[in-house]
Amino acid sequence: MRLLVIEDNADILANLVDYLGMKGYVVDCAADGLTGLHLAATQHYDLIVLDVMLPGVDGFSLCERLRNGERKNVPVIMLTARDALDDRLQGFHSGADDYLTKPFALPELAARIEAVLKRSHGGMRRDLCVGDLRYDLDTLEVSRAGQNLHPGPIGLKLLAVLMRKSPAVVPREVLEDALWGDNPPDSDALRSHIHALRQQIDKPFSRPLLHTVHGIGYRLADG
Repeated sequence: MRLLVIEDNADILANLVDYLGMKGYVVDCAADGLTGLHLAATQHYDLIVLDVMLPGVDGFSLCERLRNGERKNVPVIMLTARDALDDRLQGFHSGADDYLTKPFALPELAARIEAVLKRSHGGMRRDLCVGDLRYDLDTLEVSRAGQNLHPGPIGLKLLAVLMRKSPAVVPREVLEDALWGDNPPDSDALRSHIHALRQQIDKPFSRPLLHTVHGIGYRLADG
């Protein structure tokens, strides 16, 4: 599932991108209304998380423009510090599917995203399994053969992408984009994180699941 988060508060935006990435979503982001509108109009997203108070184009206007264009069916969850009834009603009248008032807990936002996506997509996979490796995207718990593992935030993001695409090969560029977007660090960073993930999910066990496909990327597969 690919999400777009449009939020002008840099700290909130960073927290949302990191948390939703650990929950298994691929997240694009924008810090102003015009950029957000451009991304929403030109890219495919399964859901948009939209702040109301934005520079350029406010959230209400942005949502209305989406609903009057080709992206009229993309679910939208609005975020705002304005909790008056009239503001909430304006959010729904502009086309929002749900409305969450700041400050909010990240697990609540994740639960609302899941609920809206289930309504719009008819349910989705929240428990990933490859062989005896299991990743619960709701609790962020990882286990293999019944043994709890602790891959860390970067490892969880890698697992979510690799397990969703298993047994296919995932190119390095796709993994780097999922972790760092358009600003990847040096070329050895991904290799280091893959090594750390192997230490968690493969080293204690008799057979490996994480395989290197030289010159292309990595695949997670049982056999």
